[in-house]
Amino acid sequence: MTELDWHAERGDLKDLALLDLAPESEDIDLKAVRLYRQAQVRKEMAARDIGAVILSDPVNIRYATGTRNMQIFSARNTPSRYLLLTADHSVLYEFTGCMHLADDFETITEVRPAMTASFVAAGKDIGSRERKWAKDMADTIRSFLGDNVKIGLERMNAGAAIDLHAEGLNIVDAQEPVEMARAIKSDEEIKCVIASLRATERGVAALRDAIKPGITENELWSVLHQAIIAQNGDYCETRLLSSGYRTNPWFQETSSRVIGANELVALDTDVVGCHGYYSDFSRTFHVGPEKPTEIQKTLYQIAYEQVHHNMDILHAGMTFKEYSEKAWDIPEKYHANRYYLSSHGVGMTGEYPYLYHRADFEDAGYDGVILPGMTICVESYIGEDGGHEGVKLEQQVLITENGIKLLSQFPFEERLLS
Repeated sequence: MTELDWHAERGDLKDLALLDLAPESEDIDLKAVRLYRQAQVRKEMAARDIGAVILSDPVNIRYATGTRNMQIFSARNTPSRYLLLTADHSVLYEFTGCMHLADDFETITEVRPAMTASFVAAGKDIGSRERKWAKDMADTIRSFLGDNVKIGLERMNAGAAIDLHAEGLNIVDAQEPVEMARAIKSDEEIKCVIASLRATERGVAALRDAIKPGITENELWSVLHQAIIAQNGDYCETRLLSSGYRTNPWFQETSSRVIGANELVALDTDVVGCHGYYSDFSRTFHVGPEKPTEIQKTLYQIAYEQVHHNMDILHAGMTFKEYSEKAWDIPEKYHANRYYLSSHGVGMTGEYPYLYHRADFEDAGYDGVILPGMTICVESYIGEDGGHEGVKLEQQVLITENGIKLLSQFPFEERLLS
């Protein structure tokens, strides 16, 4: 087979026609999405008698308001952009010079300039800056809610959190109400998820088409980045693409390694895509030009079996422990290198719940109930401990009243399944 014939064969994926769907600008009521999400947070706050939450995670600020600004920067520099949310007020403290970015958002009551209480912003005056930040926040909360209210706080630099507590506020962790709010998706949110997946699938199709011996892992991974940005997605949260011997064990980030002929290339998308929704599926490809080996096909087919068995058992009303007990049994020789989760929640990033393997449930697992409206990623990594290569596969599904709906639709590799 010539190189030209090989690339023609690789491009002949009839199933990729399914990716030619509506672009990310399809008919989505984004106002309804924003209002639903904010109401979800407030509902979970009320259920826990939390009067206000202070959010610093840029993903959670986007969830609660729909606003987006310098997400990676503000995740690292806290507090530099933050949100105060009560039952009646939504005050966005926006980064210097950026207050106009929240114009016309119905989810924002007021925009104020943020006070960046970090060492890089304040230097040796960090202590006084943190005390000033805490006093300002406490005074604002009391003006809205009075005294003796419970305040949910997200991660913050230690000094700011300590000083806020010193102001006499009753502080609890904000993670639980926000995660529980995010867990159940509205119908309009699912449209956002699907739009993000379709854009990512087009990017993975371009990546797959670019696979050839001689390209580096980094060069190949950049194909997906370019496609995501071009389609108005945000970023790839990780850089999980590896080839050949670097596919075993998993969790090796892309490198300058040159991809060789007839190797496996495995990836996990982890894309924060269109509308800020996470597109999370995994695929493994064969480089060619020769046919896959029997070992490569065996690894792929076992991973495929694991994913589909665990998809088939998922249903609304199932407990996390029940799922763990019914999940696919990982053969002993692959158990040491198993993926750390069997399945997990997904929305605007990976999220609640984590569903653990049976062997890990006693030490790491927790119970709960799989509910309609949850979106779940079903995971598999198959590779022997000390083996030469491994296979990563993953599918994203929606839990409904009547079963599951497959959301990720990128085709699997017939050459590895045959």
